[in-house]
Amino acid sequence: MTSPIRTIAFATAFVAAAGASFAARQVGDQTLRNPLSVGMQAEANGSGDVDFRITNNSAQVIKVPYWQLPSGSSEGKLFQVFGNGKAATYIGPQVKRPAPTEADMASFQPYETKVFKVNLAQSYDLSAGGVYDVSFDSVLNGARTAGGKKISGANGHLAGLRSAPVTLFVDGASALKAQGKGNVSGQGKPGSGGTVVNGVTYVGCSTTQITDAGAGVAQARVYSQGARDYFASHNAPTTRYTTWFGAYTSTRFTTATNHYIAIDNALDQSGGQVKINCGCNQNYYAYVYPTKPFEIFVCKAFWTAPTQGTDSKGGTLIHETSHFNVTAGTNDVVYGQSGARSLAISNPDSALNNADSHEYFAENNPTQQ
Repeated sequence: MTSPIRTIAFATAFVAAAGASFAARQVGDQTLRNPLSVGMQAEANGSGDVDFRITNNSAQVIKVPYWQLPSGSSEGKLFQVFGNGKAATYIGPQVKRPAPTEADMASFQPYETKVFKVNLAQSYDLSAGGVYDVSFDSVLNGARTAGGKKISGANGHLAGLRSAPVTLFVDGASALKAQGKGNVSGQGKPGSGGTVVNGVTYVGCSTTQITDAGAGVAQARVYSQGARDYFASHNAPTTRYTTWFGAYTSTRFTTATNHYIAIDNALDQSGGQVKINCGCNQNYYAYVYPTKPFEIFVCKAFWTAPTQGTDSKGGTLIHETSHFNVTAGTNDVVYGQSGARSLAISNPDSALNNADSHEYFAENNPTQQ
């Protein structure tokens, strides 16, 4: 995938991320304190365009998965966008990804600045027009130096790349015209019709794929019921809860309870409402559009995943079902068990908003009580 990245000198004054301008410091033998800083400026053309520059303030080459940068904004929810008294609805895809490969990494040379342009109207519903407050907020999970040191935040926690907010004026007609143009390439087309098997609709799937995906749906239902049963039978957290969702508060515990009730209810539908679309040819596990329940696009990594266990077919469907706004409305804050465990420690609220955290709690592999 081609990322819209340019390396140029930038004369325009940018809003700098608070506290981001510092010399990189080594946190430990295997980690480096995050040396990246981000600046953001809204363009005055009314189209939803925002310009960024990201600078590597260190003498080392820094590598970051492209989807954690503004160039990945059409494949994930990386912005906080508020206007007209409420958050703008994210209309792009939410993607479950395998671990990044070298081809997925954007490299920042020592002291290099990369410049990005993003049209927010492609991924957020800005059709009402008016004034919006916008900030960029990404977790650098998997970012590293060329020598292999992990990029960390304060106290060794996950590093973040966050901007100060800027004000953006958007013309509603221009935003409506731009909607949907930034979505993933190589995607399956939203399905109509399809074949209903055991209460699940399959679109563009072979007989073998229907069998394999059907086993994944059955396992996802086992997982969602198991998670629901956990919360029904526990009044206080156990190691299983704190591993994936962090420190206990009654409010967070109730939120997690309600998430799994909604996920289980969604997966238990048996009238064809759950739709598996086999048209994706990307290397992802799967993706969904959160505003369009309950269609799940399954991709290449899904077919090679085990039916149960870590990053399984069943778990992937839990992950994707959690994204729908009518269930849990989760985001992809971090990927992978290591990142999810770290997130639970550093930011329990974000863990409750992380789809992989919901998946790993439900898969419960290795088993915890």
